[in-house]
Amino acid sequence: MTIHISSSRLGAILSKSKNKKIAVIGDVMLDKYVYGDISRISPEAPVPVIDTKKTEYKLGGAANVANNIKALEAEPILIGVIGHDNDSKDYIKVMKSLKLSTIGIFRDKSRPTTAKTRVISHSQHVLRVDSEKKHDLSNDLRNKILAFVKSNLKNFEAVIFQDYNKGVLTKELITGIITLCRKAKKPVYVDPKFTNFFEYRDVTIFKPNRKEVSDILAMTVDGDQSAVEAGRKLIDRLNCEYLVLTRGEKGMMLFDKENGKTVMLNIPTKARRVADVSGAGDTVISTIAVAIAGGATITEAVLLANQAAGIVCEEVGIIPIYKKALIDSLKN
Repeated sequence: MTIHISSSRLGAILSKSKNKKIAVIGDVMLDKYVYGDISRISPEAPVPVIDTKKTEYKLGGAANVANNIKALEAEPILIGVIGHDNDSKDYIKVMKSLKLSTIGIFRDKSRPTTAKTRVISHSQHVLRVDSEKKHDLSNDLRNKILAFVKSNLKNFEAVIFQDYNKGVLTKELITGIITLCRKAKKPVYVDPKFTNFFEYRDVTIFKPNRKEVSDILAMTVDGDQSAVEAGRKLIDRLNCEYLVLTRGEKGMMLFDKENGKTVMLNIPTKARRVADVSGAGDTVISTIAVAIAGGATITEAVLLANQAAGIVCEEVGIIPIYKKALIDSLKN
């Protein structure tokens, strides 16, 4: 199957999706980048001493999905949990600087804001320090999030689950939100992780990557044949409408249950040169959601997501996909 999407068609899709609200629910994170120079070894221990020059703050986890949606000019409503600490203040500052709504951000005194601090010297990643707790949300906080979703669901074009196994997406919360969405006939898109993998049943689009599928099925997923086998197993077990398997440098596979038969579309990667794959999965789920909100077919949405992932993989670091970059790539 060969489908060409013109830049004018993409422009029409993104024009229609502009300002439409898409909820993103999951584990939000603060990414801190500390840049400096190493010129000596500590006299206290055999470790390098870094003289810091600057610190940058960026959004990670589910917050990066929201940032991608915003960059494509739809309106993300990010729903997540942060702590009562200094990192939470920096996190909110970054959200506001990106003009992201903080209405769905809840605070939990029992956990720190999930933060990853990366130390960079002479363009080398020297050290990473994580601050997090992964225990499940309290029943009270879970009920507050459910109530928020229920009261705002009519305004959402779709709901995205962005799971990083940090404790926000509990089994009860997942089931509760999927039930609300099914009753309201709102599409549900899932970017899963191992722990809750099979809790996301009966959703619209399920988007695992190759490693996640290999781990959960305890099978090697390398060539096309094994990917097809894995995709068929998952779409049947999860009973999802569509399954999008991302395969790194091998592109993506789309599985579609149509009249009880699995139909597949194999899409090769679009990156001309791969500099950094970080955040590409976030770009994929974001682009799919925005494209469908703008009237794209599932095939168009996945093709556009593949194109978008190829663009961000050509850049170093986690960057969002911007509307102009995606349109210009189709012109070329």
